[in-house]
Amino acid sequence: MIKFISAGPGDPELITVKGMKALQEADVVLYTGSLIPKEVLSWCRDECLIENSADMSYEDIFAFIEKHHTKRFVRLHTGDASLFSTVAKQVEFLESKGIEYEVVPGVTAAFAAAASVGVEYTIPGVSQTLIISRVEGRTPNPEKLEQLLSNRHSSFAFYLSIGLIKKLRETAYELGYAKETPCWVVERASWGDEQIYKATIDTIEDKVAHIKGVALILFGEFLNQKATVESHLYAKKYKEEGERKSKAL
Repeated sequence: MIKFISAGPGDPELITVKGMKALQEADVVLYTGSLIPKEVLSWCRDECLIENSADMSYEDIFAFIEKHHTKRFVRLHTGDASLFSTVAKQVEFLESKGIEYEVVPGVTAAFAAAASVGVEYTIPGVSQTLIISRVEGRTPNPEKLEQLLSNRHSSFAFYLSIGLIKKLRETAYELGYAKETPCWVVERASWGDEQIYKATIDTIEDKVAHIKGVALILFGEFLNQKATVESHLYAKKYKEEGERKSKAL
């Protein structure tokens, strides 16, 4: 059994209980290099074989998995395994070999970043849709940035795009976004050295030009956190209306 464990965004305590238990029981752990803090590996036993996959090719990873798959094997990915993790290709290999596996979900950086800056992605009347994507650079994106940003009433979280802020800004201007549209960056969300940069799409580039590592871009009017309609869940008038209907029944 191969267990794909989602390590969470960085803070070792943001791994799930199920993921932590898998690490505590593991005989072998293959983890994704510098993306996972060493503190997460502290859950492992001293005798556990721990290997870094940073310098491995797919062929190297597959050979390592095949060699150790009869043991309690954890493949440790950052964030949540369903996002930007290469799990799909590894699962394809496992299925071709008839090797059983399990995927354990985790906290992705978009949710850790929202928690760090204290925002909600779904603001009544402003945005009820969260789009998680990346700005196309050397890695192709089948969904062009223009198409993504045409969803003007959505909340955006861009992964792996910190070096493409200029492209994001220019495309946003072409589509008529105001220069004052909020654009925030959370560097290394939930890590001990996390940094937060709040600006607009017009001014954010200079603030984050020095970042070379892991960072998430949040973009959209949702960052103002100003609802334009009342929530049906807590607004007094909707509660009173619901009470009247209940009494009528």
